[in-house]
Amino acid sequence: MTKIGNSDLDVYGLNLGGNVFGWTADEAESFAVLDAYTGAGGNFIDTADVYSAFAPGNSGGESETVLGDWLAKRGRRDDVVIATKVGSWAERPGLSAANIKAAAEDSLRRLRTDHIDLYYVHRDKEEFPLEETLGAFDELVRAGKVRYIAGSNYTADRLAEALSTSDREGLARFVALQPHYNLVEREYEKDLAPLVAREGLSTLPYYALAKGFLTGKYRSAETTTDSPRAQGAQAYLDERGKRVLSALDDVAATHQTSVAAVSLAWLRQQPTVAAPIASARNLRQLEDLIASAELTLTDAEIRALSDASA
Repeated sequence: MTKIGNSDLDVYGLNLGGNVFGWTADEAESFAVLDAYTGAGGNFIDTADVYSAFAPGNSGGESETVLGDWLAKRGRRDDVVIATKVGSWAERPGLSAANIKAAAEDSLRRLRTDHIDLYYVHRDKEEFPLEETLGAFDELVRAGKVRYIAGSNYTADRLAEALSTSDREGLARFVALQPHYNLVEREYEKDLAPLVAREGLSTLPYYALAKGFLTGKYRSAETTTDSPRAQGAQAYLDERGKRVLSALDDVAATHQTSVAAVSLAWLRQQPTVAAPIASARNLRQLEDLIASAELTLTDAEIRALSDASA
């Protein structure tokens, strides 16, 4: 278990992504994944109000609803850390104080709970004053409806400004950042990672498996799959990507585990990272994710993987 920033949120080394709930995983499949994840010791689930508005026939809020129904039926609310987000859904657009308050109430209702453990600004929107946005989050914390707050998709400059605004105004402060970061997407390391380390935050990276590329399933342009993310994964299939897959194969063979497990373990062991976010739409996919949380790579293995993706 790992603490998130300076909070008292103690979490498992794999943050289970809920973006597939109510989309590529129906309720029964989602419940099975949640049961197996928590049965293996997992306690950290990531969702958002906008999930899964992009799926045919959906309008948004489906993931939170599935998760809320599971929490109620299993009686597991006190056992898990729930993270959700506001700011990307067309039904609840923007980061005004009024919208944040309304969106939080909607999420609480769908999640069937009286509090959110970690509440994110899903996407920074500079047209809304930070004082207003952070003030609204602070009110939710003071009301006991949110325990801690975090940011997602922030630049280093805007994250620094948000943290200084909280400090100056005496408002609740971000304890974590959710950036796009994985073995083949390492822009985070340049400016954001030093800031996160200096400010005592934790990182919870999304697209931890690079839209599936870092599972090792996509090794040629002819690879076919039923995954809706296949095209995005194949975009990484250049000389650098093939070099990364080769290095992953070597480490996976040494540990007799999967390429996906090694990819996630590399990410989990990076400075500032508390837990990578990855989703599973069935129990077979979940096995690799769980294996990653138990896998510790050597310093030499981490260097070899990092060098391959440089």
